[in-house]
Amino acid sequence: MMMNKLITRLGRPLVALMGAFVLAIAHQYLFYDQALGVSYPIFVGLLYLYMFYNAKDQRTKPTLFGWTLFGAILLLSLTYVLFHNPFFRGLNFIVVPSLFFLHMTYTFSTKRPAWFKPQMIVDGLDHLIVQSLRHVPTAFRLVKTSAGSTMGERRKATIGKVLMGIVIAMPLMIIVISLLTSADGAFDQLLSGIPGFLSHFSFGEGIFRFIWLCVVCVLLFGYLWGFIDSKKFEWGHNEASDPLLNRASDQHIDRATVHTVQYRSDPFKLELDPIVTATVLVAINIVYVLFVIVQFSYLFGAGEGMLTSGSSYADYARSGFFELIAVTTINFALLMGTIIFSKTERNLLQRINNIMLYILVTCSCVMLYSAFIRLVLYEQAYGYTYIRFLVHAFMIFLAVLLIIAGLRIHFKTLPLAKFYIVFGIVSYVILNYMGMDHIIAENNIVRYQESGVLDEEYLHSLSTDAIPTIINFSQEEHSIMDEHLTEQWKILSEKDRDWASFNLSVYRAERALEDYLGT
Repeated sequence: MMMNKLITRLGRPLVALMGAFVLAIAHQYLFYDQALGVSYPIFVGLLYLYMFYNAKDQRTKPTLFGWTLFGAILLLSLTYVLFHNPFFRGLNFIVVPSLFFLHMTYTFSTKRPAWFKPQMIVDGLDHLIVQSLRHVPTAFRLVKTSAGSTMGERRKATIGKVLMGIVIAMPLMIIVISLLTSADGAFDQLLSGIPGFLSHFSFGEGIFRFIWLCVVCVLLFGYLWGFIDSKKFEWGHNEASDPLLNRASDQHIDRATVHTVQYRSDPFKLELDPIVTATVLVAINIVYVLFVIVQFSYLFGAGEGMLTSGSSYADYARSGFFELIAVTTINFALLMGTIIFSKTERNLLQRINNIMLYILVTCSCVMLYSAFIRLVLYEQAYGYTYIRFLVHAFMIFLAVLLIIAGLRIHFKTLPLAKFYIVFGIVSYVILNYMGMDHIIAENNIVRYQESGVLDEEYLHSLSTDAIPTIINFSQEEHSIMDEHLTEQWKILSEKDRDWASFNLSVYRAERALEDYLGT
């Protein structure tokens, strides 16, 4: 109720700009000179609150996909609290904002894009770049006009000068205070009652913080206002040069009728000729089937020691993996192109094409399985790492995509794009929550127990997610990793973290190390 009165009094744009400024302050407080931790999901929550409150009248009816996106964003933002894997921390820094921008577009855009079509990405970029930048001047005009919209010109000029003086004084005060506290210890003690961060500002830091606040504030407001007051740009289309519209004008025909005719006319659609498709598929399948048959013993015989002359496990796994993944990628492209662009007919040729597609899927799955086996052999010989774990995950992911595409051959109404989008998001979230470091550490420990070979250097490089597993291993193997664990404890205990950088994985590792080392 109180907020509604404030909006009525100040106006919706000004309240939105004030909210953006408060959010910019929170952004700087949570992230400036801080490691990402609990601060990340907190800011994501504040950002959602800012968007949904100020643009609530633009919001579409909630859908299952909207909740799926929100759940994925929430879970991925929580990984900064729950895990400490450097690969996913870096990758999620791109993925989470990307999903957020798509979610905002899907929820607030007046174009109401279908989530399973590429147009949604185009609309998301339009709002992120075009609409946001279009409203950057709006923020400055708002500051200029809102101060005295109901005042006389003289009073308006006076208040405007006061505001301008404050804007200029703020960076100057930060610079002067920083210089004086550095020059005089007594003055520094005098200011000790003021929040500590003021006495630690440097010249460059003060200007940087001020610019940070202004830029983040304006960008947040511009992004929000791009949904509330969006403008449609017709790129490359000029009605004056449209011959159909000009003819309509000359013959006094209603232009709405012309647009209707244009809209109802069939757009260009690429369709593959079934005979051409069948020819291509038969030829390519002959090659792939021969490839699988000829190399079957080579691909699967390595497990029994049947390597080609002069090749090592490393050469075998590397060459095989890239070779098979490249072929599978080509197969997948052929499969998708045929499914999407082929005519739907019920005749012998269509059935032949379907059989060829099933053969294509089968060959691809066999090759993926072979690549999977190669990588397993390589890991048994040389150990488990991040990249090898992710390659396994990618191959499983690609295999499921192929199987879904294979189902689409028979079930024509299967919404392939929807399945792929949802499966991709869910798979990525699951991958984040699998505990990659823990699995890698466990597999390397099992490898050591079976072969007596331990890659201590790589175990040292794993994140704090793996510390509890390494502690258990060290206990069972007569303190084999105690030197590394002691070093980790020193590193963690020396770091002075603010609450905004709290991370559950780091916290659990510290507690486990304290209990194990008795510190």
